[in-house]
Amino acid sequence: MRVVISALLVIGTVACASAPRTDSEDALIAKARGIHDRVITMDTHVDIQPTAFVADQPNYVNGRLPNQQVDLPRMERGGLDAVFFSIYQGQQQDFTPAGYQRAHDLAMAKVEAIRRMTTTMAPDRIGLATTAADVRRIAASGRKVALMGMENGYALGEDVSNVKKFADLGVRYLSLAHNGNNHLADSNNGQPDGERHGGLSALGRRAVAEANRAGVILDISHPSKKSNLQTMELSRAPVIASHSAMRALANHTRNLDDEELAALERNGGVVQVVAFASYLKVPSAERTQALAALRQEFGLTGGGNQALRSMTPERRAQYDAKLADVDRRFPAPPRATVKDLVDHIDYAVKRIGIDHVGISSDFDGGGGIDGWNDATETFNVTLELVRRGYSEADIAKLWSGNLLRVMEEVERVAAQLQRGGA
Repeated sequence: MRVVISALLVIGTVACASAPRTDSEDALIAKARGIHDRVITMDTHVDIQPTAFVADQPNYVNGRLPNQQVDLPRMERGGLDAVFFSIYQGQQQDFTPAGYQRAHDLAMAKVEAIRRMTTTMAPDRIGLATTAADVRRIAASGRKVALMGMENGYALGEDVSNVKKFADLGVRYLSLAHNGNNHLADSNNGQPDGERHGGLSALGRRAVAEANRAGVILDISHPSKKSNLQTMELSRAPVIASHSAMRALANHTRNLDDEELAALERNGGVVQVVAFASYLKVPSAERTQALAALRQEFGLTGGGNQALRSMTPERRAQYDAKLADVDRRFPAPPRATVKDLVDHIDYAVKRIGIDHVGISSDFDGGGGIDGWNDATETFNVTLELVRRGYSEADIAKLWSGNLLRVMEEVERVAAQLQRGGA
């Protein structure tokens, strides 16, 4: 059973704690709570560090990790049922066997960490799912659900058979690129040399076919627009954007524009709208440029919160001082809220339909907004959806139903291809 957080805590997060309570408000909260407890809530992108999965020290299971946005106790407290943990590697411009091996080793360490949590550290509280049926079965047992998605195909090296290797270990989605072009695909940010392939490379096209055959969902959140459109054209199965928002509402290269959304609808895929503040509300161009220069100076090329935590105290103090100067010269817009997240959900639903939209956080990788800043506040998203008039059936689709439908179709296509079907 989930641990129910109090209605007072919910109201304090979503609305003003001093606002008067009414019978209709109490009824709305009760309705949302019932829905939240009945549907499977799934977050399709959460970052991890392998060192957080070691017994006899602060870890993901005992909840003693400082400043963590997601761990098992927080999932239990917030009613977050299922999480795709990210098998992430930052993009290095080292396209050598040694560079590929380092990325591969990090990916393996993260896979082993998740498997360790679900087999030896807390198998009575969380299970590893590799199919849509597994997700439903594990959730029905009262346990939480762990899934794995690979963020950045850099770890595959130049051997696309590694797609199947990671699939056999439980990885169920694959993003071909991250922040920076690689040997498989161009990135959304095209750094440092603009387009490298004009979308997908020849090897990237082979990786698309191998993912279809291995039952791995293709993730279009980080690659370039050309890469994404080519991936959707080539893929025999639906794809997802595991953590993106709407370009029409926030003009950021990480967000999907209307052409990509239309292609995603035709493909049968899902955009998992992300609770990442700067993707939901875009700062001024001057602030964006200053922050990019700051991150470049300190070597923060996509590592998010974890990269900041790895800094020495002296280095972090230098970074914080320079960040404060950027804040003074180019103030940030008000931080995005749950309402902003649902504005992006509303836009996507109106544009491509309720069957093609889901929810994600990018927690512990830079994600977090007012009202949903860690897993304990997950109910607040459901509450805002109820306020907007979404039905329970709609909310079930947004939280997990659409993603599970994609998983099932990817599984069906893979089985057909493995049988030698056309």
